[in-house]
Amino acid sequence: MGSLGFRIFLAAWLVLGCVSAVHAVMYKRDPKSAGIWVFFSFVFPLVGPWLYWVIGINRLERRVIRRRKKWWHRGLPAHSAALSEDDHTSIGHLQPLRTMTDRITRMPLVPGNLIEPLHNGEETYPAMLAAIEKAERTVNLESYIFDCDNTGWKFVEAVRAAAARGVHVHVLVDGIGAVGSCSRMGRRLIKSGAKVAAFFPLRWPWGRMRLNLRNHRKILIVDGQTGFTGGMNISKRHMLKIGLPARVEDLHFRITGPVVAEMQQAFVEDWLSATGETLAGSDYFPPHGIKGPALARGIISGPDEDFEKIHWMLLAAFAAAERSVRIVTPYFVPTPALIAGMTMAALRGVQITIILPSKVDMPFMRWVADAYLEQFLEHGVRVFRRHPPFVHTKLLIVDERWIWLGSANFDPRSFRLNFEFNIEAYDGALASRLAKWLDQILAKSVEVTHDSLRRRASFRRFRDGLINLFSPYL
Repeated sequence: MGSLGFRIFLAAWLVLGCVSAVHAVMYKRDPKSAGIWVFFSFVFPLVGPWLYWVIGINRLERRVIRRRKKWWHRGLPAHSAALSEDDHTSIGHLQPLRTMTDRITRMPLVPGNLIEPLHNGEETYPAMLAAIEKAERTVNLESYIFDCDNTGWKFVEAVRAAAARGVHVHVLVDGIGAVGSCSRMGRRLIKSGAKVAAFFPLRWPWGRMRLNLRNHRKILIVDGQTGFTGGMNISKRHMLKIGLPARVEDLHFRITGPVVAEMQQAFVEDWLSATGETLAGSDYFPPHGIKGPALARGIISGPDEDFEKIHWMLLAAFAAAERSVRIVTPYFVPTPALIAGMTMAALRGVQITIILPSKVDMPFMRWVADAYLEQFLEHGVRVFRRHPPFVHTKLLIVDERWIWLGSANFDPRSFRLNFEFNIEAYDGALASRLAKWLDQILAKSVEVTHDSLRRRASFRRFRDGLINLFSPYL
């Protein structure tokens, strides 16, 4: 490289490094994260700044949505947040949790919902397909993964038949999560008559590269009346009985009642963000009657104006708990604040039980979880690992009164990087039913002991600690 070329390279290095470093210092909330990106921007010429703009910027403003904010609410039913005496009894001592959630979320807590758990693909997919087959006006389907397999083809055929009947069908997949099959599947879906879109697709190398801003939501809403959400993607891997080596156990939920309108709101916002098209009217937001006993609220979270809503709600749940907290998650990477919150709850006498899979689809996610568990066990938290297959269930139950369900994992990616959708519900009968189901699972699981973690080989301890350094991006 000649002297002129070297000077140009040096100038580009300094200018890009300074721009990236200044942006990181101004907009990164975590000073450690800002410091890391300042280091990368100057130490790795050109590559460091490029990486910062590709994966380091983890917030965005969905301006098109904010401009139309008033318009969306014309499509939503006017829910009243006023609750009856029976509703307040259902909330009970968790009123501080309800108060905080009222203040940090956009949706009201609404009564009259029926929430039905569905286990694995054997129960979930037939229920979803039956709902699509009965659709008369609209079908809105959103999935992080939409695999090109037998299960995926069944959904393609179902939406094709719905579109042929004149139903308005919209299918939204994530631009990365479905990248392995969305090309073939997308062509089939488009031919079916459905409107199909990808959420933030990658544009390599200079275009939009939002590697970390992924839509992890799993939502199906039919005629604005029946909703499905939880942790389950569209994939034959969730069919346990076919015996695939990579099969996945999971839990999904069928929901009817007023909270379905809040599920629809999440889909409408995502569709608008991906396509610029607005969906509104009674076909999407019909009136709802009383369907069941649950008080419920949709929680829209993501790296935009809904930043860290899940994180705050979990902190509030641990602070409000008086007797028990049961956590089921495939990935366990708690933040320092959640570690403190859970530890304080355990020291107050709350029985905290964490249920994790023994087999994880990404082994390093087990390694990083092991790096955290020792500090929980020494304060009385109980940890269990379930036998294979990989368990992808996401569920949290507080005092057998409050239920937290949806797409979010217990990790920073779900707290800060992904677009997630969860539902909180006050339903004592359902909470007790799910708690009993978990107690049966615990009887067949292996409890993790403090001694077993302390006896880990030095290599394993080093490996777990090393991967933990990257936990904010796992």
